[in-house]
Amino acid sequence: MTRILCSHPNQIFTLQYFSDLFQSAKSTVCEDIGIIRDALTAFRLGDLETIAGAGGGVKFVPAAEKESTEEYIRSLCDKLTDPSRILPGGFLYMSDILFDPQQLIRIGGILASRFLSAKPDFVLTMETKGIPVAVMTAFALGCPLVAATRDGQITEGPSVSINYVAASSRRIQTMSLPKRSIKEGTRALIVDDFMKGGGTARGMVQLLKEFNVEVAGIGVVIATKEPRNKMVTDYASLMILEEVDEEEKRIKLSPSPWLYANSV
Repeated sequence: MTRILCSHPNQIFTLQYFSDLFQSAKSTVCEDIGIIRDALTAFRLGDLETIAGAGGGVKFVPAAEKESTEEYIRSLCDKLTDPSRILPGGFLYMSDILFDPQQLIRIGGILASRFLSAKPDFVLTMETKGIPVAVMTAFALGCPLVAATRDGQITEGPSVSINYVAASSRRIQTMSLPKRSIKEGTRALIVDDFMKGGGTARGMVQLLKEFNVEVAGIGVVIATKEPRNKMVTDYASLMILEEVDEEEKRIKLSPSPWLYANSV
């Protein structure tokens, strides 16, 4: 039961489901749920929430414990400040972290905890490096992932495309979404790996407007300190890139202030 619940975060399982699966009375299932809840709470791994009503049941809600989260993000900052990671243009090499499943589980879980109360219906990202982080965030939230592309895919059917300005290059680019990938009137969490000027995030916001979809939040792994006035304002990053000095081979990277709040 623990394995089923923890491998399906934020998905509701009825008591009848477990009763049929284990050939046990519902009263026994309720007792087991109480034991599992106590264990998860004791080790600060999350909680089991009970939903009343005809369509109710129980679901596992993962938690990003404050102290361990701070320690983990600091360790990421230490790894990413290695001078050998400096790339031309003030960027950092991050692929080894962004494509490491163990790292992605932690990163996605932290982002999901940050936006859990926003109750997004799906996660939206932009191809390609943002996809792994967005996948694990969507997994922790128990919702689907949708990925915007720079060129419409003929295999996806009719698409909606918009032009947007990339903040870093000031060039006009295009992003597309298949019409059948999003339902009108839903809520989306935008997730990406890196934000400099916010042009791509703003493009996704504009694209969602074409579908009459509300933005539940914007989460990124790293955001640069400059420019301060980005094209989007309401976003949360895990880390802030303050400086990349290519000549001095120096990187300044720090955890975002919201990580030090009372809860994640």
